Amino acid sequence: MFQVKIVTPKGLYKVMNTTILNVETTQGQLGILKNHMPIVAILTISLMRTRENGEEQRYAIAGGTLYFQNNVATLLVEAIEHSEEIDVQRALQAKEHAEKLMLHKEEVDMLRAEIALKKAVNRIKAAS
Repeated sequence: MFQVKIVTPKGLYKVMNTTILNVETTQGQLGILKNHMPIVAILTISLMRTRENGEEQRYAIAGGTLYFQNNVATLLVEAIEHSEEIDVQRALQAKEHAEKLMLHKEEVDMLRAEIALKKAVNRIKAAS
């Protein structure tokens, strides 16, 4: 096992022990086990999976940075929600809203709409 510390702009979200940490980086999928070499990676809007007390846990993360050294993973993330914290109905509404905005390309900032859509889809995926 190794320690994972998750920090958001609001402060410390969680400290846990896990046997594996799976995240998606700008370079692709990354799986970290105990004694992994030191690494720094940029996290994308994606699903993060851990194995805590023998059970898989799923989190929706909104991008950030991962540092791993000496069997401690520190994640600095914009936002994070455990699968059980996600309001699926609200996420579905956010997804629909972002899709509608994207239909009116002239009137909307497409990058912001795409990011909102990615976040909503990621939250739905993490909750299911």
